[in-house]
Amino acid sequence: MMTNITPVVEAVLALLAAVVSCFLVPYIKSKYGAQKLAEIQKWVRIAVEAAEQIFKESGLGEQKKAYVLEFLSSKGFTLDADSVDKMIEAAVLALNGKSAGD
Repeated sequence: MMTNITPVVEAVLALLAAVVSCFLVPYIKSKYGAQKLAEIQKWVRIAVEAAEQIFKESGLGEQKKAYVLEFLSSKGFTLDADSVDKMIEAAVLALNGKSAGD
């Protein structure tokens, strides 16, 4: 007597597909998203430090910001203005030796 195991195999494959789509795909997205964010923050910090060295006089904040935005654009990063502003401010605070809570 031969038992048909096709429904069991189909059920196992469906379970594996569900596990992959529920756990593995979000994990991969979050991992690469975090890496991308870290990379952007690194380039923002580098651009802010460069702008501080290039534009040493006070009152040149807009020129510094324009330099940072152009630098990020040249690296292929296109972000919304609010996100970029926050990252720039955080990098400037870190450069000045202050924390966000100060």
